[in-house]
Amino acid sequence: MLNEICLPLGMSSHDLQKLDDLVKERIRLSKGSALFHLDDEVDAIYALRTGSIKTQLEDASGQVQITGFLLPGEIIGMDGLLNNRHVSHSIALVDSEVCVMPLNELDKLSLQLPILQQQLRRLMSKEINRAHTLIMNLGALRSEQRLAAFLINLSQRLSTLGYSPYQFILRMSREEIGNFLGLTLETVSRLFSRFAREGLLRIQQREVMILDLPALQAMAGVDC
Repeated sequence: MLNEICLPLGMSSHDLQKLDDLVKERIRLSKGSALFHLDDEVDAIYALRTGSIKTQLEDASGQVQITGFLLPGEIIGMDGLLNNRHVSHSIALVDSEVCVMPLNELDKLSLQLPILQQQLRRLMSKEINRAHTLIMNLGALRSEQRLAAFLINLSQRLSTLGYSPYQFILRMSREEIGNFLGLTLETVSRLFSRFAREGLLRIQQREVMILDLPALQAMAGVDC
């Protein structure tokens, strides 16, 4: 189960089998349901097997800030390991399924598999870099750069998972994209229309086809 989509790459088939044995549970989430909530106790990390999940913060007044969109093969819950409390809500954007990796079992297995510790450090570093990129996008980039960088990032991540980097379906709404990027719904809709007019992409409902990736990268002007 974990060979292709969970903690991957650089592990032998024997090591992967040990990791696969660790996962004794999978959780199915219907669209809109929560995998965990802010301040829930952390007893496992999760690998997204199918579907898509968003992470978000929410203040006392109910104001929501989306902090990430997860794709199959990506890990959820790493940011709660410091104090063993989740620091965000995790909500399914579509019907999804996750692999459950209990922390106590993961700790035991890490002692047997040093490469697993390396993988976990790599994943934590990736999470930090993702947070840095978000801060830069919200603070330094113009609105069209933010959306271009967002689309390129999705394209790169889907390509890594073996999907087409040019044609994909947005599992999140335009409003959710705007919340994540610090843009209004109207701005996101206007920019999608502009990108289509300029021949950068074709979009129908939530289906996107990137027509000119180099031009989109030039517009973003950043390492996505």
